Amino acid sequence: MTSPLRFELLARCPHTRARRGRLTTPHGVVETPVFMPVGTQATVKTMAPWELEELDARLILANTYHLHLRPGDDLVAEAGGLHSFMRWPRAILTDSGGFQVFSLNDLRKVTDEGVAFRSHIDGRPLFFTPESVMAIENRLGADIIMAFDECPPYPAERSYIETSLKRTLDWAKRCRAAHRRPDEQALFGIVQGGVFADLRRVAARELIDLDLPGYAIGGLSVGEPKPLMHEMLDVTVPLLPEDRPRYLMGVGTPEDLLEGVERGVDMFDCVLPTRIARNGTVLTRRGKLVVRNARYARDFRPLDEDCRCRVCQTFTRAYIRHLLKADEVLGIRLTTWHNVHFLLTLMAEVRHAIESGRFLEYKREFYEMYGQME
Repeated sequence: MTSPLRFELLARCPHTRARRGRLTTPHGVVETPVFMPVGTQATVKTMAPWELEELDARLILANTYHLHLRPGDDLVAEAGGLHSFMRWPRAILTDSGGFQVFSLNDLRKVTDEGVAFRSHIDGRPLFFTPESVMAIENRLGADIIMAFDECPPYPAERSYIETSLKRTLDWAKRCRAAHRRPDEQALFGIVQGGVFADLRRVAARELIDLDLPGYAIGGLSVGEPKPLMHEMLDVTVPLLPEDRPRYLMGVGTPEDLLEGVERGVDMFDCVLPTRIARNGTVLTRRGKLVVRNARYARDFRPLDEDCRCRVCQTFTRAYIRHLLKADEVLGIRLTTWHNVHFLLTLMAEVRHAIESGRFLEYKREFYEMYGQME
């Protein structure tokens, strides 16, 4: 399959599968491993595009399901595509919306043809097929687009996972056939299979036969124990092509990023940094800090004394807590800025550690400090 992406491997960790790469897209270079801030509705919540550029975000994620419902992919296409519509000059990845559709539970019905569901906004009936999802993603115009898949819940019976996987693999083939802009948009397949190692192997093997520009690992971090997630990564990642980017979907805690990188994952996304920011929680070198708590009312230290972000260099915990308690929008803007900066900086440090051959030392040092919140 032709691809607008170029992926280069620049360095490897001598003791793990961690790798340092570079992904060249139609809208710029993305250094990997990379964390992608989530901009579900064509915006990373509370942040302007130029602020994300200042933080050196290179690749952000938007969601096909939400943008199809509102404002509509036809409108986005009329505006010149997502990049023009949201004034974001760098790379974009669109999820297929499969996770959102399958999370609707009683509002949807799955068949081999596609998924019938009702809009969570106004209740109108809709029908997603691999072909219709590809058409939507082609109109949105992201650099990387995801195949439509079924994301099964955890736990689930093996018989259900087998049926679901067969459907997902069939849908991947239909997505590939329906993709109309392969020279401009890179289509990634998604490896499913629940927590069954043999099914993950089947999924990887069949998707590789499609010769796609990249491969994602889906259906993890959905409630399964962490050791089981790691086991599935240990099974799946070595099967994926060395010369293609590998994307672990929906994962974003510092621990999960480090464990994923160690196992050879290149790309990650998660709503975690923006979601917890809106609840008054921030990520620090010593663990999570709930700055809304009363104990910080007279704490005039920065959110993270080891952080060099604009927020930590300017404001105190006491001030940010005041903003949050007073429902001032600036409060969640500041916690969001810090959290996004934290994860982007973490990944920059990981890249440097891999380049310098000290990834395991970096990981050990991070864990020694993490969780030591005062």
